[in-house]
Amino acid sequence: METERIALSQRERDRLRVLQEVQQGHLTQVAAARRIKITDRQVRRLLLRLREQGDRAVIHGLRGRPSNRKFAAPLEQKILARVRQRYVDFGPTLAAEHLAKEGLPVSRETLRKWMTKAAFWRPRSQRVKKIHVWRERRASFGELVMQDSSPFRWLEERGPACQLIALIDDATSRVWARFTEHDTTEENLRTFGGWLRRYGRPLAHYTDKNSIFRTAGPAAVAEQLRGAEGARSQFGRALKELGIEWIAAHSPQAKGRIERLFETLQDRLVKELRLAGIDSLEGANHFLEMRFLPEWEQRFTVAPRNPRDTHRRLGREHHLEEILSVRAARRVAQDHTVSWDGNRWGVVREEVCAGLRGAAVEIERRLDGSHWLRYRGRYLHLRPCPEPVRCSASPSGLRPPGLAEQIPRPKNKSKPKYHVPADHPWRRPWKRTFLSGKKPDISTLR
Repeated sequence: METERIALSQRERDRLRVLQEVQQGHLTQVAAARRIKITDRQVRRLLLRLREQGDRAVIHGLRGRPSNRKFAAPLEQKILARVRQRYVDFGPTLAAEHLAKEGLPVSRETLRKWMTKAAFWRPRSQRVKKIHVWRERRASFGELVMQDSSPFRWLEERGPACQLIALIDDATSRVWARFTEHDTTEENLRTFGGWLRRYGRPLAHYTDKNSIFRTAGPAAVAEQLRGAEGARSQFGRALKELGIEWIAAHSPQAKGRIERLFETLQDRLVKELRLAGIDSLEGANHFLEMRFLPEWEQRFTVAPRNPRDTHRRLGREHHLEEILSVRAARRVAQDHTVSWDGNRWGVVREEVCAGLRGAAVEIERRLDGSHWLRYRGRYLHLRPCPEPVRCSASPSGLRPPGLAEQIPRPKNKSKPKYHVPADHPWRRPWKRTFLSGKKPDISTLR
């Protein structure tokens, strides 16, 4: 006779072992009920079934049978057909709400199981998660340079809150950084200029999609005619003029090297600044350039796979003071002035040339604070033009003494009615005589 095989779960095996101990007299029914977390009355029922059916007594009676609360197959097919027709891209919760409005009530969990089985819905556990694959370092120094900023209490409570703008080479982990008060376009250009003067022009520059590096919106008409796809920021324009490729990171994990750099600096650099007793931005930048960065370069930089330096030298055509600037398109007024940021700037009289009035130009603010006008490849000096002071004085500039101290009289909204006085010439007798057409009496006129 072939032995019958019964598939038991771990819970059913534990329950069977406890019931067998009760049959052997090693355990009481109350203790067994407490161990398998049922009532002692249910234990007596299981013992009775165990004598009649054997080990099959611990198996649930509905195993292998459909649930009594299961929906009919035609209803399931009807609902799935409706979902396929109208709600195929809906989630189970929203689809269940709309199906209930159509007279097909079904719970969202039941609908979730049906949609998962029909491949209309993919549970979160089955979705393909975004995987960030490890990327090998670039081969040579200067192939890829990353730039980012980190707002942090770098000086703790000793000094003002500041930003650390840093650049790191992907191949060697060589770092250049500066402390700044704000994370602005000018400060990012100034920090990037420090890297350019030390090492040269890298092949590619890697940043995030901050508005400093990327401007949303279409390009100007002149830029579109030149083939530009989108509007460039001031930083993007500088990279274009330097011949450096700009690469945008789509996630913080994509630029993980500089993110990990900030994690290390927020631990090491903060403590080093505390030990040095630095409490100002000037002192922090001096400490960073003269002590911390040289020690970092000795300890943490790595040798690249290719020893060749791919940085390119700055040519004679690369004037950093002009490239690393902020520009804006303007039109020259009739008095040879331009307006920018609420201020007026005028061209020096000695540099005024023909065709400048009403011309389209570019006003340029350099990192040293000077302002220049770009017109037909020339640079013209600009000087600030203060707005004229407006006052209520007379054209001659003279005001009567005590006029300023007088309190202005309130203006009456309604004008008073004029009454002709009794001694007015209109009321004299000869006036009435002339109006009536009679001959006047000469004696009355004397």
